[in-house]
Amino acid sequence: MVFRRFRLVCAVRVVILVLTIIAAVFLAPRHAPAAALCAAAAVYETIVLVRYVERVNRDLSRFFLSITYGDFGQSFRDVGLGPSFRELRTVMAGVMETLRKVRSEREERTHYLQTVVQHVGIGLIVFQPNGDVDLINNAAKHILRVPWLKNVEDLRTVSPELVETLHRLPSKERGFVKVETEKETLTLALYATEFRLQGRDYKLVSLQNIQRELEEKEMEAWQKLIRVITHEIMNSVTPISTLASTIGGLVVRDVPPCPGSEADEEVRNDIREAARAIEKRSQGLLHFVEAFRSLTLLPKPKIQSVPVGELFDRAGRLMAAHMAGKAVRFTSSLAPETLQLQADPELIEQVLINLLLNALQAVEGRAGAEVSLRAFLNERSRIVIQVADNGPGIPPENLEKIFIPFYSTKPGGSGIGLSLSRQIMRLHRGTLHVHSEAGAQTVFTLSF
Repeated sequence: MVFRRFRLVCAVRVVILVLTIIAAVFLAPRHAPAAALCAAAAVYETIVLVRYVERVNRDLSRFFLSITYGDFGQSFRDVGLGPSFRELRTVMAGVMETLRKVRSEREERTHYLQTVVQHVGIGLIVFQPNGDVDLINNAAKHILRVPWLKNVEDLRTVSPELVETLHRLPSKERGFVKVETEKETLTLALYATEFRLQGRDYKLVSLQNIQRELEEKEMEAWQKLIRVITHEIMNSVTPISTLASTIGGLVVRDVPPCPGSEADEEVRNDIREAARAIEKRSQGLLHFVEAFRSLTLLPKPKIQSVPVGELFDRAGRLMAAHMAGKAVRFTSSLAPETLQLQADPELIEQVLINLLLNALQAVEGRAGAEVSLRAFLNERSRIVIQVADNGPGIPPENLEKIFIPFYSTKPGGSGIGLSLSRQIMRLHRGTLHVHSEAGAQTVFTLSF
C-alpha cells in the first residue's frame, strides 16, 4: 500500500514535470517570459522530485545503519514527504522504540547478573586459554587478596600450585589447593567448567576457602575421639586405682609379720610397693585424662567489649614475672591504642598467655632473645594480634601437626595448649595461624 502510493505520487510529479516542459517548449516562440517561467518551474519540480526520492532512500539507509550499529536514538518524522509514507514512518518509529526497550531490558538483565556475580559468596574467575582474565568477582578477590587480576599467571606470587591447577583442571572436575601465606592458611576447593562464546574458549573456575570447615571437622573428630578415650580410660583406670589402694591396705593391715621369716616380709614389701606404684600411675593417668577432657568442656564465650590495651597490660605483668633473671627482651605495641575487641577476656587472655609462654621457651638460652606482642588493624579493618619470637623456628614438617591434640615438640609437653587456643579462637569466629622461618622467627597470628 505504501509503495503503491509512492509510485502514484512519483507518477503524478513526473506527469506535471512533463507537462511543464511541454508548456515551456510551446510558449518559447510566442511568449518568452512565460516560457522562462515554465522552464524554471520544470527545474524546481525536478529538484523536488529528486529530493523526494532521495529523502526516502536516506531515511531508509539511516534506519538500517541505526539498527546495524545499535543507535536506537534516531527519530523519523514525516516532513515534506506527503501522506504516502506516513505509515512507513510510523512502522520505523515503532521498530526503533521496540529495539530501545529490548536494549534497555538487556542492559538491566546484564546489570542484574553482574550484581549477582559480584555479590555471590563463592569466588568466580573466567579466563581464556592464554590466561587472560575476563571476569573476577569480589569473593575471588577477597579470597586471593588481590585488588584486580589481568592474567592468572599473576597469581604465581600467591601460589604457583594454584596457577598450575587453574590451567590443568579439567572441565566438570574438582581440585584442592593449599595456599600458605604469612597471615593465614587457605585450603581452596576448585570446580571448573569450560564453554565457548562468540568463537572463543573460556574456562569458569569457582573457588571456595574450606579451611575453616576442615578445621572444625577435624576438631569435632578429635573431640569425639577424646570423649570416647577418656570415658573408656576413666572406667578402666578408676577401679584399678581403687583396687591397688585396697591391696596395699590389706597387705599392711591383714598380714601379720612372721617372726624369723625374712622372705615373707620381703614379699609383703614388694606387694605393697607394687600396689603403691599401680595406684600412683593410675592417679597420674586419671589426671592426664582430666587435662585432655578440657578440650571438650570449653565454656561458651561471654562476649563483651574489651580494650586490647588492658589485655596487653595483664600479659606484660605475667611476662615480667616469668622473665625475671632471663636475658629476654619483651616488647608490645598497639595501633591504634583505642582498639576494642568483642571477645571473652578470660579465654583470649588464656590464649595470649599460652602463646607467650611458648615463645619464651622457644628463645630460652638464645643470644639477643626477643618476644613481641602487637595488635593492629589489617587491610579489612579487622583486629589482628600477633605473638612473635626470634627463636629457632618450627620445622616445616611440624607446622601441620602443632595444632593436633596430643602432639608436642617440647619434652614433657602435653600437646594440648595450641589445640585449646585454636578452639577458643574458633568459638570467637576467628582464626589462629602460624608462620615460621627456620632459624629466624615464629609468628602466631590471631585474626578476629
